[in-house]
Parts: sequence; structure tokens; C-alpha cells
Amino acid sequence: MKNETIAKTLLVATTLCVACSILVSSAAVALKPIQEKNKLLDAQKNILEAAGLMTEGGDITALFSQVEVKLIDIETGKLTEAVDAKTFDAKKAAKNPDLSIKIDQSNDIAKIKRRAKYANVYLVNKDGKLDTVILPLYGKALWSTMYAFVALKSDGSTVKGFTFYEHGETPGLGGEVDNPLWKKQWPGKKMFDDKQNLKIHVLKSKVNLSDPEAVHQIDGLGGATLTTRGVENLIRYWMGKDGFAPFLENLRKGEING
Repeated sequence: MKNETIAKTLLVATTLCVACSILVSSAAVALKPIQEKNKLLDAQKNILEAAGLMTEGGDITALFSQVEVKLIDIETGKLTEAVDAKTFDAKKAAKNPDLSIKIDQSNDIAKIKRRAKYANVYLVNKDGKLDTVILPLYGKALWSTMYAFVALKSDGSTVKGFTFYEHGETPGLGGEVDNPLWKKQWPGKKMFDDKQNLKIHVLKSKVNLSDPEAVHQIDGLGGATLTTRGVENLIRYWMGKDGFAPFLENLRKGEING
């Protein structure tokens, strides 16, 4: 007599599936704290790199102790304690109607649809004075939402560094935002002119260094027009009046202190 039946086969298959599901779920739960810690360290590393504070082989946690994490109300540009700055997650907040706003389509040049009401900013003091501010930026490019940090001097305009830490753009094309040579152009560039008009532009071509406007310009990404436009738009949105412009104005007035 055959010992194999459809019922027994289904029982064995079901038992295996349940056992594997339990193992996978248990592994995911056990690994989550490690993943969260690595995610935090990666964000801190990119903030340090943007600010020029990362050293090769340096202890990220120790180096990050130089940085103060603050929370601002984006609309007013003022510091707030509405939520905990250290646990605030802008991605999650943007999906929460109570913590976010819908962006009018005519103003949504970064194509993000909603943004959180608040944002983390990262301040670095030197000799008792504010030296550097690091701001988080994000927006849509060709294939993905791109996430970046830009570091500015205390004048709220001069760039110290710029780095993308998450994107899905094509390697060798839009993915060249990770190229150290492209990122090297940013330090020393000016986001605004002397009258605080937003002037930064990521060109479609190369910057003409003899042009007086070159201080506000960055080379485009060769063969990646849509990614170049995405970088341009996300910077101009977040540096504009609906982004960090009110905060930067308060910074210039001396109303923001580390």
C-alpha cells in the first residue's frame, strides 16, 4: 500500500512553509536593531562627509559628537520641540497627514507631492560659534527619489560639501552623482547672491569658469539630462521659500545658534 497521499504531501509542504516563515520572521526581528543602527551610522557618515569632518578610519560615533541635531518648523524656519529631533523620521512624517502638508503641484518642482512640516538640521560649532549647517534634501530624478545632504558655512550660502546617500540612478550616467570628481565642484559655490536671491544652477553642460556666474554653477551629468534636472530641481525646491529659505534667513540674522 502506498504511504504517499495528496493530504500527506500538502501537510508536509504546509509544515515546511510555516517553519520557514517562522525562521525568516524571527531573523528579520532579530536583525532589525542591527539594521537600524547601521542605517543611523550611514546617515551620520554622510553628514560628516558633507561637512568635511569625516576622516578615514575615524570612529563615526565619536566624530558625530561634534554635530548637534536640531528640529525646525520648515514654514517659520525656527527651532521647535514639537517632536523629538533625535527620533524624527522625515520619510515617515511625510506620509502622516498630521505631520505633513500636500505641496501644490505648481510649486512641486522636486516632485515629492508631500513634505513633512518639520526637518532635522545639523549644526557644527567651532570656537563657540556656529561654523557649519548641514541640511537634508530630496527629490525625484529619472528612476528614483534621491536623498542628499548639503553643508553650508554659517553665511547660509557658501557650500562646504554635497553628497547623495540614497538613489537608484543608472551607474555611469545619473549615478555619477557619487563621483568624487563631480562632488568636488561643490565646495566654495554660492547658493545665493549678495541680495539673497537663489542663484545656484546645475547646468546641462560644463561651467565656463571665466563667467562671473560660475560661482553659482555646477557641471551637468554627461548623458543624464533627467537626473541633472532632478538634482537642479531638488536643490532649488529645498533652498527656496517653501524649503529652507526661512531657516537660512533666520541663520543670517543670528537667530539660530548651536
